[in-house]
Amino acid sequence: MRPGIAETLLLAVALAMDAFAVCTAAFCAGRVSGLRSSLRLSFHTGLFQAIMPVLGWLAGRSIAGWVDSWDHWIAFGLLAFVGTRMIREGGGRGESRRGDPSRGWLMITLCLATSIDALAVGFGLALLRGPILFPAVVIGVVTAGIAFVGTRVGCRLGRVFGGRAEIAGGVVLWAIGIRILLAHLLG
Repeated sequence: MRPGIAETLLLAVALAMDAFAVCTAAFCAGRVSGLRSSLRLSFHTGLFQAIMPVLGWLAGRSIAGWVDSWDHWIAFGLLAFVGTRMIREGGGRGESRRGDPSRGWLMITLCLATSIDALAVGFGLALLRGPILFPAVVIGVVTAGIAFVGTRVGCRLGRVFGGRAEIAGGVVLWAIGIRILLAHLLG
């Protein structure tokens, strides 16, 4: 089963929650200031989120022929794992970071940390024999947009929704995993 447009958008939003939370926290802490910093950080988080599923997809395609009979279980397991991790992390926020997260190694580290989940999603899409270009672009663009919003209105939203947004992303990943599993078992 390949994800449709609606599922791809939901997946993109779910994956963007880590970036949203990080950008929100950075803005709340006063470490990102001005439009240029917001654009730089949101662009790079989107870029990493677009690249990582492609890398995961390439890795997954190399072994897809070996796991056809149980690929749905792997996809479900990966999405459940990532979703559970997002739910746990969403419940325990409060990380402290130093420096400007829109520059240098700190930016690269944040972008990598928030895009690891996208690597697993790309691997899962390869096992489902799904395409990668459209989902990768959607994931990147949606993440950049959501990250930008996080940097611009982060202080207010961070206090109210920061951890809950990541929890919602984890729940969406679980829902997509269950749908994949049910589609294979029932169809």
